[in-house]
Amino acid sequence: MAPRAILLMGPTGAGKTDLAVQLAAQWPVEIISVDSALVYRGMDIGTGKPDRDVLARVPHHLVDLLDPSEPYSAGQFVRDAVRLMAEIRGRGKVPLLVGGTMLYFRALTRGMAALPEADPATRADIEAEAREQGWPALHAELGLVDPVAAARILINDSQRIQRALEVFRLTGQPLSHLQLATQPPAPDVTFHRVTWGPTDREQLYGRIESRFHAMMAAGFLDEVRQLFARKDLSPELPALRSVGYRQLWGHLAHNASLEEAVSEGILATRHLARRQLIWLRKEPDNEWMDSLDSAVSVRIKQFMSRVFSL
Repeated sequence: MAPRAILLMGPTGAGKTDLAVQLAAQWPVEIISVDSALVYRGMDIGTGKPDRDVLARVPHHLVDLLDPSEPYSAGQFVRDAVRLMAEIRGRGKVPLLVGGTMLYFRALTRGMAALPEADPATRADIEAEAREQGWPALHAELGLVDPVAAARILINDSQRIQRALEVFRLTGQPLSHLQLATQPPAPDVTFHRVTWGPTDREQLYGRIESRFHAMMAAGFLDEVRQLFARKDLSPELPALRSVGYRQLWGHLAHNASLEEAVSEGILATRHLARRQLIWLRKEPDNEWMDSLDSAVSVRIKQFMSRVFSL
């Protein structure tokens, strides 16, 4: 029988971490974080990172791995997750992969394109051009060399525009072509998928807004201010493109008032949740659970019992 792993997926703000901690207290599982922001040290409040007491009681793998100045990729996540899943199975437990970075989930379960690693010099060139011409102009350039990629990337999505142009400049081939050839996913693992979150999108959006204000009250701006004060960090780094951080960084750089930054941060988080839900609807064999359903605890118990009875 193939080894098992549980994928606990869901949009931001849905309460996945709380559920995972509860499951870890009741079942023989170990948590692997599937979150591109939780890997960074010093980014705690704005990422919704579990506090130290929770992490001490219920360890989470792939949390606080790197400094925000360092990159972390989907490829590195797959390598780390495959290694950790084997180690967890060796301890007689089942890996519980929890998070909302859908690219990481998809790379792990379906494989990923054989793309070049990030090249700092090429990225610096593209960022310099963006400062001079604007991201819409670079999006237009992308439309000439890779119209398929440009059609699915928003005109101001700087991160994805930059990556698509970087790949083309490094390889001479469109990103959309390279994505057709994939590397294999994690070998010989049976993934049991569950999505956790309210089916009422407006309730999710309300929770996102409340959570953002709670993070601000907890010192989120001071957390970003500490990062802003460092001389080796910039808003172009992947870590600081995370929702909330990017908007508050803009406030500290005098590009927006605090009220505007908070509003933009909430809106960006809502857009992120919407994109995550779109991804999740395309996942096969995915059991959806409404976190607001009064009977959901029974369904979760039934789901976990099925996994462990196999």
